[in-house]
Amino acid sequence: MKQSSLYQEFLAEREEILKHKWLESERLGYDIGFERALLDWIRKHREGWRAARRQQQQQQPPTPPPPTSGGSSVPFTPPPQKKTG
Repeated sequence: MKQSSLYQEFLAEREEILKHKWLESERLGYDIGFERALLDWIRKHREGWRAARRQQQQQQPPTPPPPTSGGSSVPFTPPPQKKTG
C-alpha cells in the first residue's frame, strides 16, 4: 500500500496541510487546528498545488517500480581473478 501512487499523493497533500497549519498558527499566534487548516488550505491552495504537482510529475521521467523479492534481475558477475606468478 505504501507504494500506491494514490497513497503517496495523500501523504504529500497531508504534509502541505500540516505546513499550512503551522504557518497560519504562527501568524495568528495560536494553534488553528487541523480541520480549520485543512478547509482553509483546500479553499486557498489545493487547486494550484495539484496543478503544479501534475506539471512537475509530467516533466520527470517515470520512476521504475522497485525490484521484487529475490534481488536484482541482473546476473552476478564475479570480479576477474588476479594472476599470481
